Amino acid sequence: MTQSGWIILDKDSGLFSRTAGGRVARMLGTKKFGHIGTLDPMATGVLPIAIGDATKMIPFVEDVSNHTKEYLFSCVFGFETDTLDITGTEIARTDIVPTESDVRAAIPKFLGQISQIPPIYSAVHVGGARAHELARRGRAFEIPPRNVEIFSLELTEIRGMSWHFRMRCTPGTYVRSVARDIAKMCGTTATVDMIRRTQTNGFDIKDAVKLDFLEKVFNNSGNLGENLKPVDFGLGDIPVLNLTHKDAEYYKNGGFIKTGADDGLYRIYTDKNLVGIGVVADGMLRPKRTL
Repeated sequence: MTQSGWIILDKDSGLFSRTAGGRVARMLGTKKFGHIGTLDPMATGVLPIAIGDATKMIPFVEDVSNHTKEYLFSCVFGFETDTLDITGTEIARTDIVPTESDVRAAIPKFLGQISQIPPIYSAVHVGGARAHELARRGRAFEIPPRNVEIFSLELTEIRGMSWHFRMRCTPGTYVRSVARDIAKMCGTTATVDMIRRTQTNGFDIKDAVKLDFLEKVFNNSGNLGENLKPVDFGLGDIPVLNLTHKDAEYYKNGGFIKTGADDGLYRIYTDKNLVGIGVVADGMLRPKRTL
């Protein structure tokens, strides 16, 4: 039987998120997988990969878990590429490098709710197509600004030509756009040369494993299941309802169960085993997603 759960991957640079997820799923013997929060190919860090039945939990993890994302990133001032990172083609160059005091003075203006224009090389939909697809076809288009929120942003160090930052923000915030806009505010240009996500939707880098580690375990006939987090990992904010075996079977077959629980979303268990996600309304528990 296919194992189900979460692999919290520490994605390497140069790898597409979907490709990384597919390689993990194949090692676990399934084609059924998904992931939360796409990372740019050049970016590294936390990529939660849902395997088997855990894919059914993705919408609930995204909806109820901690939405804060944390990134470490660095940029080089003085030039800009079409992708806003070092994988792109240079489109602008200037001799202007801001002072540290200029950058530190600009940072507070990016805190809180701000309007941001995503990079043209991004997964944003424009007229039914992905922006990066249109950009690669050479199509001219504009991406409308979107509202995002930045909870914290700090300059952590200057290492040679690279300026290093740490940022906590809401989903949909583009690191490359932040670097571009800081540079613009300082009268220059910038290109990101490193992005590393350390937290997303309650998943943390401290729990993550590298793809090459998983492949070594797999190639040595080890137990990859030891690296699987349970299917209900990340659902801790949703309260629990326990059912008897009889009620659980009825529930899994689409039956409604009378309950005295308050209205709202619940994790449904029987004998500590997750049965699914249900919703209580007017004293009745209704199935929303079953395993």
